[in-house]
Amino acid sequence: MKNVTDSFVSLGHWPFAGSFGFNTDILATNPINLSIVLGVLIYFGKGVLNDLLDNRKQRILNTIRNSEELRRGAVEQLERARARLRKVEMEADEYRMNGYSEIEREKVNLINATSDSLEQLENFKNETLHLEQQRAINQVRERVFQQALQGALGTLNSCLNSELHFRTIRANIGILGAVEEITD
Repeated sequence: MKNVTDSFVSLGHWPFAGSFGFNTDILATNPINLSIVLGVLIYFGKGVLNDLLDNRKQRILNTIRNSEELRRGAVEQLERARARLRKVEMEADEYRMNGYSEIEREKVNLINATSDSLEQLENFKNETLHLEQQRAINQVRERVFQQALQGALGTLNSCLNSELHFRTIRANIGILGAVEEITD
């Protein structure tokens, strides 16, 4: 905390007559730089992000519609299976004397097969929705990361001169050396 307050106190000691300098104290300047980068990203990336999200929303809605059509088809198939089941039940009453157990097994098999088909279709729909959501999330993350990286690189390239660049590299090498000594 002392470094942060020292950086603001030292502002009074800077010469004002035509000179300009960079504050290389990382603890004092990082929150400022991060807030500027985040503000720029939010301001310029909002439209692109909204477009991406709208496109993803449309794809997900289309997938939901397709899944609903599949579900309707499965419901129709279930209705046909129920009609067939009623027919089989009527035949079962007629043939009760000849093989009640055989017809009952066919009925159970038909119900199980239809139930399995419906369950598989429901699972497929849920998997499709989950995959589309994950793909949308990953695409949005990738776009935001690319934009953040481009903005940060642009900011760094516009702000760093060669002397400051070399000092920053030397400071980072020193930090990495200290971290390496701590881990050994």
